[in-house]
This record gives sequence, structure tokens and C-alpha cells, in this order.
Amino acid sequence: MVRAAEKLHLTQPALTRRVQNLESMLGVELLDRLSKPLKPSAAGHEVCALARTVLRAVDDLVSVASPDSDPSGELRIGMPPFLAEAALETPVDLLRSVYPRLTLRVTAGWSPAQLQNVERGALDASIVLMPSGYTPPETLNATRLAFLPTIIVAARSLGLPDVPTTLADLTAFDWVLNQDGCGMRSTLKRTLDNACLPLNVAVEAFGSELQLSLVARGLGIGLVTPDMLERSVHRRDLQIIDATDFRVGVDVWFVHGPVPGRLMQAVDLLRHSLGEVLGQTD
Repeated sequence: MVRAAEKLHLTQPALTRRVQNLESMLGVELLDRLSKPLKPSAAGHEVCALARTVLRAVDDLVSVASPDSDPSGELRIGMPPFLAEAALETPVDLLRSVYPRLTLRVTAGWSPAQLQNVERGALDASIVLMPSGYTPPETLNATRLAFLPTIIVAARSLGLPDVPTTLADLTAFDWVLNQDGCGMRSTLKRTLDNACLPLNVAVEAFGSELQLSLVARGLGIGLVTPDMLERSVHRRDLQIIDATDFRVGVDVWFVHGPVPGRLMQAVDLLRHSLGEVLGQTD
């Protein structure tokens, strides 16, 4: 109590009266006065945690319009699942080291849904994968970060010839893919539709490593980016299929809507860091 009074520039009796007034207002005892040394009661611990939340909210309210204030509060980020695994580690470490008062909330999901969440304000920013030629909504701030080539892989155990082939030749195989909404799947579907070829899906699986494990066991052929394949523990069991009519990929976009001024520094740092990480595979 003495140290707290000194920190608040109060006398100890004045601080004691403030605590007593708060106890009277809340109708609970905040201090266990029978303990030696004095310690908070169970209600005191709860009130202390709630009070910290209130004070942080007040700080956020005061700094909401100030772009020069130290970023604090929450930054809500959306990302495609596999990209979160591949590209978010370094940016998160950087944001946490530069802005320790900032809480990051990362939501994994497919790009169309993430884009809608940014537009309606449920997310502050998102990374989305879109087919080449995509034009972002004018209501959003958008930066193209990279192009990720997409390659087809199959199990080496299938014994496919290591020579160029076509998508038509691959129609004998089913696919192991993400669910609808995945940018790479959408690109494949559009390419097959343009060639009047069917898309037969054997397994829909969430997560690149699970998909590659299924492909490696011969359950179907799959799609992957070169860096995902390089990191996979299954890469030695997989063969890259050179489809001459499938030279495509997806563009990586960073999008954000209007964000509080106190978050702009963090948003800019996130965009720059992601651009550096993804640019290595552009």
C-alpha cells in the first residue's frame, strides 16, 4: 500500500479511503485484511483483471485517431491456411517485438470469405490468394505482394513417366484438394473448364501436409506451391508432373479497409514484412 501510494502521489490514508470507496461501490471486499502480508481477495484479483481491461480500452479510445501513437489493442488478420503456416512466422515475431502492447488475432480461412470479412469490418487486414487478372474492390486498400506458381504432384509409386504431359492425360486421376474457396483450386477449376475437362475430386482435405501425405500414398494427384513442396516431409515420395497446359499460379494480395490510426503503423509493418517473405518465392 505504501509503494502504491507513492506511485500515485497520494498519502497512504488517501489511498486506503479510495480502496474502501471502491469496495463500498462494488459491495465486495477487495483485500484480505486478515492475511499477513496484505493480499487481494478472490474478488480483488477479478476486479484487478477487469480494471486492466478497462484501462487498456480507455487508452485505445484516446489513441484511436492518432497515427503516431504506439499500436495497441487488437490487430485482426485473415490468412489462407497454408500461407499462415508458410509466411506468418517472421511477420508475427517482428510485430510482437516492435509493438509489445499489440494483440494479434489470426483467422485462417479461404480468400473469398476473408475478403468479405475485411469489407464488412470483421477483419482489419487479410492476405488473399486470387487468380491472375483479379481486381480488388475499390473500397479496399490493396497491394499485390507476390505471384505463387502452382505445380501438380503425384506419388512416385504411381510410376508416371518423367516427361511433359497435358491436363487431358491426367483426367485418369482424381484430385486431392482443398474445399471450394481455395484460390489454387479455383484456378485449376477455371483452367479445366476452359479446356472442357472434368474435375474429379477423390478427397477434400484441410491443410497442405495432410493433402501431400494423401497424394504420396497414391490417393490422387494434388496441387502445391514449390516452397510448400520443399518444406514437406513427403517431398521424396512425390513427383512433379510437368503439365504443359498448366503454367499458372495465384497472386497474393494484402488488403485492408479503414483501420484506426493507432493500428496503421502495425498494418504497414505487416504488409512490408509479408512482402519480403513472399517476395523470396515470387
